[in-house]
Amino acid sequence: MEEKELYFTINAVNMFHGIKPYKIGSIIKLVKEPENDYDMEAIRIELRYAGKSGYVANSVKTVAKGTYSAGRLYDKILDEDYGKVIFIIQDTIIAKILTKEELTKEKNNPDSDINFI
Repeated sequence: MEEKELYFTINAVNMFHGIKPYKIGSIIKLVKEPENDYDMEAIRIELRYAGKSGYVANSVKTVAKGTYSAGRLYDKILDEDYGKVIFIIQDTIIAKILTKEELTKEKNNPDSDINFI
């Protein structure tokens, strides 16, 4: 059975480094943040060279059409998981969760910017 591709919107980037560190193809780390004061389903985004860089959108006002909100994505990912930036349109970033196979491929790619901590 083929795994369904899970796309999501990244927002709150201006609270950190802005959109500049994001590039199409960038590997991102997703970290569940249940202790977040504002959202119990918060999922933090980290970039290898920039650290904490945004959050998965979790509001109907910020989630791009056709993508998962943090609330819908929360139980579908590990406490720490990885994704890849697919689209950047103005200040909207769309990424997808990497499958186990895609993650293995990225780990074995010497040009990948994947960050395993």
